[in-house]
Amino acid sequence: MTQTNNRIFDEMARLMNDAAGVAQGVRKEFDTLFRSQAERILRDLDVVQREEFEAVKEMARLAREENEALKTRIAALEAKSADKVAKKSAPRAGD
Repeated sequence: MTQTNNRIFDEMARLMNDAAGVAQGVRKEFDTLFRSQAERILRDLDVVQREEFEAVKEMARLAREENEALKTRIAALEAKSADKVAKKSAPRAGD
């Protein structure tokens, strides 16, 4: 009788093992399907990927820095130009 019980338990264990394998396969398939659907939806929404966002963010930072440097340079050139104009229009001591 022990052999019969062992055989039944063996069959049940094998059946449970097979069911667990099937469940794991279904889960992997569901994960793959869910991921592909999510990627499709995000693509349709034109959501930017993280890498692209970081690249554009860096470009904007560099552009701001360059803009500030150019503002400083323009201000210096305008001051220099104003000094030249002021010297030319100032009355001379001999006049």
